[in-house]
Amino acid sequence: QVQLVESGGEWVQPGGSLRLSCVASESAFSGGAMGWFRQAPGLEREFVVGISWSTNVTYYADFVKGRFTISRDNAKNTVTLQMNSLKPEDTAVYYCAARRVGPIVGATSTVDYWGKGTLVTVSS
Repeated sequence: QVQLVESGGEWVQPGGSLRLSCVASESAFSGGAMGWFRQAPGLEREFVVGISWSTNVTYYADFVKGRFTISRDNAKNTVTLQMNSLKPEDTAVYYCAARRVGPIVGATSTVDYWGKGTLVTVSS
């Protein structure tokens, strides 16, 4: 069973930056992808960004384009999400996601593994 462990969530003021990291327990995604979803209180989990493990192709939700950047380190089985210009509406639990085959582009149903989440709070 692959385990995903997130870190980096905390409180930040509007306009600030945070970096989230996710470490996978094994390198099982050469043909697949990793990414991030988020879930705000009372709302459904939504797609944020995905990155294909072998091609480095990325997919971003429109609401984070130009503000968030995903990157990966194959040797460390790690993906990092750099979040800039944070807004109060970015407040949510952020979940790392992984898929063995295929890209992560939106649907939660395509995700094979989930992390437990890390809380990001953006407020003044």
